[in-house]
Amino acid sequence: MGVFEHINGDGFEQIVFFSDDRSSLRAIVAVHSTALGPALGGTRFWPYPNEEAALVDVLRLARGMTLKAAAAGLDLGGGKAVIIGDPKRLKSEELLRAYGRFISTLGGRYITAEDVGTSLADMDIVRRETRWVTGCSHTYGGSGDPSPVTAYGVLQGMKACALEAFGAAELKGLRVGVQGVGKVGYALCGYLAEEGAEVIVTDVDAGNLARAVSDFGVETIPLDRIYALDVDIFAPCAMGAVINDHTLSELNCRIVAGSANNVLARDEHGEKLKDLGIVYAPDFVVNAGGIINISDELQGYNRERAIKRVESIFETLQSVFAIAREQDMSTVAAASEYAYERIRKISRLRLVRAADNCPAPRVEP
Repeated sequence: MGVFEHINGDGFEQIVFFSDDRSSLRAIVAVHSTALGPALGGTRFWPYPNEEAALVDVLRLARGMTLKAAAAGLDLGGGKAVIIGDPKRLKSEELLRAYGRFISTLGGRYITAEDVGTSLADMDIVRRETRWVTGCSHTYGGSGDPSPVTAYGVLQGMKACALEAFGAAELKGLRVGVQGVGKVGYALCGYLAEEGAEVIVTDVDAGNLARAVSDFGVETIPLDRIYALDVDIFAPCAMGAVINDHTLSELNCRIVAGSANNVLARDEHGEKLKDLGIVYAPDFVVNAGGIINISDELQGYNRERAIKRVESIFETLQSVFAIAREQDMSTVAAASEYAYERIRKISRLRLVRAADNCPAPRVEP
């Protein structure tokens, strides 16, 4: 399938392929929308089986970032980048600096940050070649690791879901199954433990499991049993597409809310969750704490201001649930409508401002 067949009809503004033989860099940047501002999205470093798989992933992720930034009330658009390869084998200072130089050629249309396979330390290296990067260390005026703030936003989203499902924004005594206890999932376990929730976790990495058990006293469960686990909340915090044709029938929860991107394999699975009576917190709303946090760096990072904005995820989800009830639609459809309506309104406002600032042409007699 060709590149234009992938993007046709989806409104992508720009797809850029980068290659540097000396450092073995092969990267793709997708700018989905700059209607609200420059596109902000992380850099995923992953051993994709081929270039087409990488392209499909970066387009899917970039589209999600447009919705995430819009729903979060940010003056930012959506974009994403992928670096093709095994980060444990290929990642080097040379590669990251070459990548930074390429990002700089986009002139600020795309601003990057860390994602799966990249870290705060990597962004510091990229920052040495371009200013269009966020999520850097405090040394560079950054906000540090965004994972705990992302987890804090998920916690706010869970409380909104609990209010919707059970009538009280309380997590104490609720059973929560967390799928994936990497950086964000681990931090989420800490918050849940503080709230008094009963936490059961699973992960492909035994070290991650051991750390969560040691630090928070959580229970563990095999990977293939997490979906059917009898819990109040299922929290997917690993890779995407975990709600699919195979897993839907296994679910034994009242709420799905986690930090993973693209939780639904297809949007129609949101309708099926609705039919099952399961409250779904759309991923691009509930996991927006990270982008809210790093976006604050663009105006000079202030943690108190950033955390205050992250807490607004609770109110955003309340608005999404209200739209879903009023229009009898799935929460993912309601969240998309919520985000795109903001894009439409602000885009019109900017067009009006542009017209007001453009003097009428003079007509010579």
